[in-house]
Amino acid sequence: MRRIIASTYTTLDGYIDNPHEWSLQYNDERAQKHAFELTLGADTLLLGRITYEGMAQAWPTMGGNPYADHVNSIAKYVVASQPVDTDAWGPTTVIPGGDLVETASRLKRQDGANILIWGNGRLTDDLAAAGLLDEYRIWLYPVIKGQGRPLFRPESTAPVALAETVTFESGVVVLTYRPTTA
Repeated sequence: MRRIIASTYTTLDGYIDNPHEWSLQYNDERAQKHAFELTLGADTLLLGRITYEGMAQAWPTMGGNPYADHVNSIAKYVVASQPVDTDAWGPTTVIPGGDLVETASRLKRQDGANILIWGNGRLTDDLAAAGLLDEYRIWLYPVIKGQGRPLFRPESTAPVALAETVTFESGVVVLTYRPTTA
């Protein structure tokens, strides 16, 4: 069975918005290789509408390297309750919000590689609550931002267990947690 992995960049004080403003200087060669291997292990992206729309502005113009070429070629599923321009970054399929659990269950049962989520929000909360989220990969950056969009919300409450820690010379630490039963 395929695994659903949520990979998210966060500051030391737990904020995830605008990572392009605070993360890039810490992405050393080993961290980039780690991110590349995680992405190559997936053949599907599962995204919320806001994340999809932001990524759709940037990724289609990237290419010519193995990482971007892989990301641009894999299937994308966007969970949305309002219209989405699927031509902006394909191949993309829209999942109506009410169909998330059923569709994610079906995707997990299909043959294929991992399903990767970029970001951490209502999508990951809903999947975790339904028992469908297999792993959080939290990329902790040595930055204190002071404010912003938090990594977790009250709806995120769930027990997890630390499965792996990877530390890079830049000070970035990737913490892998797996949901557990209480």
